[in-house]
Amino acid sequence: MDIKSAFLNGFIKEEVYVRQPPSFESARFPDWVYKLRKALYGLKQAPRAWYARLKSFLLKFGFAEQMSREFEISLMGELQFFLGLQIKQGLEGTFVHQAKYTRDIFKKFNMGDSKPMTTPMSTNTALNADKDGEAVDQKEFRGMIGSLLYLTATRSDIQFAVCLCARYQASPRTSHRQAVKRIFRLQVEGVHNALIKGEIESQWTGLIALLV
Repeated sequence: MDIKSAFLNGFIKEEVYVRQPPSFESARFPDWVYKLRKALYGLKQAPRAWYARLKSFLLKFGFAEQMSREFEISLMGELQFFLGLQIKQGLEGTFVHQAKYTRDIFKKFNMGDSKPMTTPMSTNTALNADKDGEAVDQKEFRGMIGSLLYLTATRSDIQFAVCLCARYQASPRTSHRQAVKRIFRLQVEGVHNALIKGEIESQWTGLIALLV
């Protein structure tokens, strides 16, 4: 469900005054200001005030059955996507994965046709500043690192390798980009398996995080 204009439902305890909106000034009292009784988006107090009211309401009345009487709510159906995460709910539990997000970043960095790898980094890899190496596009390198960092939400197996490569964002070299591309090539294997299987199972520990 989605509570519309949630932050506007919070009551604030502090005295807060706002100027009259441009083009909506009172002709009779153009210099007056408004004293707020409820929060507005943009106020530092708004999130805290909303969660305080929500908590108070739930303790008093219970959960969703009563919420529609107090707030304007839209029912959005079963959760399937949330901030790039895919959600699968079943009798065994709730599973989270990022197969679609992974495919999207493959396309973004032209890695879709890459040969799969079975490990994120070779055991004999020793990354360093490589000051004599050829410099690469810093913007692209940072974009690749950022995309992979978000992927670690469900792929803890790549976290060490991604963080190691992230050390060299200030002055990336060819060797650093090759190391990052190897991490991408590991994702090819994971997505390929997910698409072939056609379902999400908890034993894919590399692709799925189980919410307990």
